[in-house]
Amino acid sequence: MQTLKEKGLDKTQAGQNSFSVLLFQDIAVIPILAILPLLAVNSFAEDSELHHLPEIFSFLNEFPSLLLLLAVGFVFVLSKYLLPFMLHLIAKVHMRELFTAAALFFVIGIAWLMEAVGISAALGAFMAGVLLANSEFRHELEADINPFKGLLLGIFFTAVGSTINFDIIATQPLKVFLIVLVLMLVKWGVLFIIGKRFKLVSDQNILFAFLLCQVGEFAFVLLGSIGQLGIVPKQDLDLFMAVVTISMMVSPLLLFINEKFVAPLFGIKEKEEKTYDEIDAHNKIILIGFGHFGSTIGRFLRANNINATIIDNDSDRVNLLRKMGFKVFYGDGTRIDLLESAGAKEAQILISAIDGSHTNIELSELLPKHFPDLKLFVRAKNRYDAYELMDKGIKHIHRESLIDSVYMGVDILAELGFRKYTLHRKAQDFIKYDNMALEKLYKNRNSKDHIGLLREEIEQQEKLLQEDVLFLEKSNDDNAWDKSHREN
Repeated sequence: MQTLKEKGLDKTQAGQNSFSVLLFQDIAVIPILAILPLLAVNSFAEDSELHHLPEIFSFLNEFPSLLLLLAVGFVFVLSKYLLPFMLHLIAKVHMRELFTAAALFFVIGIAWLMEAVGISAALGAFMAGVLLANSEFRHELEADINPFKGLLLGIFFTAVGSTINFDIIATQPLKVFLIVLVLMLVKWGVLFIIGKRFKLVSDQNILFAFLLCQVGEFAFVLLGSIGQLGIVPKQDLDLFMAVVTISMMVSPLLLFINEKFVAPLFGIKEKEEKTYDEIDAHNKIILIGFGHFGSTIGRFLRANNINATIIDNDSDRVNLLRKMGFKVFYGDGTRIDLLESAGAKEAQILISAIDGSHTNIELSELLPKHFPDLKLFVRAKNRYDAYELMDKGIKHIHRESLIDSVYMGVDILAELGFRKYTLHRKAQDFIKYDNMALEKLYKNRNSKDHIGLLREEIEQQEKLLQEDVLFLEKSNDDNAWDKSHREN
């Protein structure tokens, strides 16, 4: 997946299909890990974990399938009732470190439980990760664990590397490379046929086969479990580990061959990487992202004689906007060096009009460290995006769907005969009350009474808006755009 993103292939037809296959492979690991102990019942050494169950559960040694079902069932019941309760308690404490510790405790606990009953600890850890990812706190957990992802991945591959027997590669290089070649050719051929079956165009089909013909990293997990269970002799296991390692090392070479030799045969040229612009404009406002949302802000500012330094990371869009008369710089607005060259230290406001809460969260973490005086105004797609941004302490959040939805309602009511003055005033009040409700609901979003509080806020909002109706019953002379200019 990292390779797809680095080379910009994740949006291509081949990239999206590759992601689907990789996702299916990840899911398939669960039943495979679950089946391995059943295959190993007759192959275990005498000191296998299955023979060390407590005496009260010793009868389960004769029924490994039942043992597996009981263990998995217990984990799912635990995750359905105990895990949400535990995470709700932690949320009330408002300590981010506790979320990380709780997630780690849950994963280690489930892994230990699985190993204790003779099932793979890797399966337990994988299941725990899936269950945490499906909890209502998944976004908080993802944000808290994200800094450790690179470290944990490094530890995983270091541990895997330490188990590889390089003597096999040195003593049997022909055998190892022949197995790698046959394995990758067979897999490439199968993938190519599947791609044809699903009507991928030729260049995308070849790329699809190149992307997936190597052995995946989950093979290390499976081989590790196979080794612990004693299903395969150690000599054969070492050979398989070497084959997996070599096949993964060959992957970048295959992509290079596709880019330089295969893709040009179909008239596809490697897209030249355009260098970022040098920003020579310093304004009080920096605007990042100039799509449909950002361009509206930019045009409104320009109409009021306010200049903004505009940055966008889509080179095609930048070229188009320049032809339309906008001064737009091509670059990545989340890079500190680029923001410094744009005058972020002297600027007053940075507007993030990017479509994606993750980028906005990244900015909210970077700006206070490097530009503490710079105010951040952020686009949010909906209420849930707003909650994520509020978690990071962002104060100026603007939901793109709110105002458009309200003013569409204004037009609808105008068609029904309501006065424009009244509707404009009601729209302002509705937006104000909804933003106030957002603040209240954010503080209680993890509460058991969240739905009840939401209902109360909706009722209160409707009650406040209906006060305007009472005024209209007393006076037909309604020519005020807002309440401050309304006659009593």
